[in-house]
Amino acid sequence: MSVKAKYQGVLDLGERLGIKGGDVSEESGVLKVKGEANTPYEKDLMWDKIKAIGGENASDIKANITVTDSSIYHRHTVVSGESLSKIAKHYYGDAMKYKQIFEANSAILKNPDVIQPDQVLVIPNA
Repeated sequence: MSVKAKYQGVLDLGERLGIKGGDVSEESGVLKVKGEANTPYEKDLMWDKIKAIGGENASDIKANITVTDSSIYHRHTVVSGESLSKIAKHYYGDAMKYKQIFEANSAILKNPDVIQPDQVLVIPNA
């Protein structure tokens, strides 16, 4: 199995996320991946996928993933059935951090218990 085939899941994720300036090459059994994620969250997703496939200290891949906008962690589009606490649990692992999301979106949210599908919320850096 080629290194590129081994890490195809990483390349597919990069495509789904719309990683910009993506460049992939293979040299001496090492896959070199370069690109620019929109947010730190997307960069974290890429690294999590790399680690899931290659382990914590993979020696057969080198990745250089930069971020377009590091002023926020991510932009989240609300779907039906979500709450700020559920969103906070997803991004931070702690439902009680919903207050941070509410404060970062105070211009569009008046009540932390009322969010609407298709609203785009800023997820602030933790």
